[in-house]
Amino acid sequence: MFTQMKYEGTLESKYALLAKQIDALLTGESDLIANLSNASALLNQFLQEINWVGFYLMKDGELVLGPFQGLPACVRIAVGRGVCGTAVEQRKTIVVEDVHAFPGHIACDAASNSEIVIPLLKEDEVIGVLDIDSPIKNRFSEDDERGLTLFVQTLLKHL
Repeated sequence: MFTQMKYEGTLESKYALLAKQIDALLTGESDLIANLSNASALLNQFLQEINWVGFYLMKDGELVLGPFQGLPACVRIAVGRGVCGTAVEQRKTIVVEDVHAFPGHIACDAASNSEIVIPLLKEDEVIGVLDIDSPIKNRFSEDDERGLTLFVQTLLKHL
């Protein structure tokens, strides 16, 4: 049974605990949708000041909406389009302080002002992205990027 807990300490130690939680939560389960669903739920309860967290998965050369927490979202995103598609094309994490200044930003939720997208790389292939939006400009720090990268690396062991 999962129990919601209070995270204490530095942001780095909180993310380390979060990585341990996702590892424990997914151990023994191999279903992609179940694991991504639990990962998005865990991130949603952990992160403050966000309005959307979820996954897009590569299918037939484009990103398709996967498990998420938040308002309904765009279903398909072309590689190279918006923040998610650009992260896939560049194969790197993208942190956007102000999404309204990002060329070609796709506005699924008008309340979003900042975003972080981390590609999911398995066996050197992009299989999807973790996408997190916030109504707060400049919400995602370098510590968040490092912590979420650790989370994704741990998650990938279960996908």
